[in-house]
Amino acid sequence: MKNPPAKPSQLITREFAQVLNVNYNKKKAALKTGKSVKKEDANAIWYSIEALESYIHYIKTQGVQDGYNVDGIRFYFGVYPEDEKHGEKAGQTTLFLVPTGKKAEAANTAKIQSFVALEDDAPSDIQSLEPMNYGNIGRPPSLIY
Repeated sequence: MKNPPAKPSQLITREFAQVLNVNYNKKKAALKTGKSVKKEDANAIWYSIEALESYIHYIKTQGVQDGYNVDGIRFYFGVYPEDEKHGEKAGQTTLFLVPTGKKAEAANTAKIQSFVALEDDAPSDIQSLEPMNYGNIGRPPSLIY
């Protein structure tokens, strides 16, 4: 391979991504029931162009090696666990990225069967590729768009 991608430093395990997303859903549910929030939350997440380009290059290359046509990135909300390990990010909202696509064979079959409406047209999360996290969070006072 001419220019193999470096493995991005912001990758997380699928298990940690699930923890982040479960925490987000719990926090969102708590807000709906009127439970108080201890501190102001992040309201923006920033990734550098370099980090995003690196991740895209990585997932496209690894996707091909794993037999996938990577066609996009799904953005998930998460909340860091409330523990010392996560420092000032503990309990804060985050955003993590998960590559999407289809197995290369399935994509080729879909092209051949394009005259048939396929229900499985939506891209799926690619389970074999690591999600990306650790963007810079907007800190209180909140950023204003």
